[in-house]
Amino acid sequence: MVTDQPLIRLDGVSHRYGEVVALQDVGLTVWPGEVLGIVGESGSGKSTLLRMLNLQEVPEAGDYRLSLPGVPGADGNLFNLGRFARAQLCARHIGIVYQHPHQGLLMHNSSSGNVAERLLIAGERRFAALRERGQVALEASEFPLARMDAPPVELSGGMQQRVQLAKAIALEPAVLLLDEPTTGLDVSVQALVLDTLKHLQRDRRITMILVSHDLGVIRTMADRVVVMRRGQVVEQGLADQVFQDPQHPYSQQLVQAKL
Repeated sequence: MVTDQPLIRLDGVSHRYGEVVALQDVGLTVWPGEVLGIVGESGSGKSTLLRMLNLQEVPEAGDYRLSLPGVPGADGNLFNLGRFARAQLCARHIGIVYQHPHQGLLMHNSSSGNVAERLLIAGERRFAALRERGQVALEASEFPLARMDAPPVELSGGMQQRVQLAKAIALEPAVLLLDEPTTGLDVSVQALVLDTLKHLQRDRRITMILVSHDLGVIRTMADRVVVMRRGQVVEQGLADQVFQDPQHPYSQQLVQAKL
């Protein structure tokens, strides 16, 4: 997708939890169809930033714009929307895959039922349509359709992540947020999940924001990289540039530790 209009523009986002500075004057620009990787140590603000992008929290200061022509409320600062309007916009246009599947799934419902739950938000009520569209999303996430009626609690970690992914993309969101999606998985399963994400990005050109402490995962997936430390963006640039010639001492430390 060729455009001179960014899909996401985040400016001046700052937030505290008591005396702890979670985010300090954070800004991001994300372009349609790209994969943005966000890296940093625990406590750097990565997960807080992702919650802000998913409109789960509203910062003390900041501006969040999402380029969605014709979508009510999307032409202004999303942080100024009411709770219901934020939830509706997020449910329809922003997908998320959590590190821990129980955060995004009803573990004892069927896998297809979990996907259907998201489709219900869009107003679909016909059982046959819910079933068909759920199957399409599960197939796109490379989930074995023979297990679509199995509840996630009976599935492996890798399969649970595929159900999360199917649920996240069921409404064809403008952006997909990925919060440590391969953490805790075996290396071989990690590779399969990342391969699925690559196929989705290639075939559907889904814009992705990937948070991970694993630089190998970021290097495999990301077009651009943002490095965070103590709630601030200390460096950002093309993935090859940041990994091959990091400029900030903290970025250098991260890359050298990985090597």
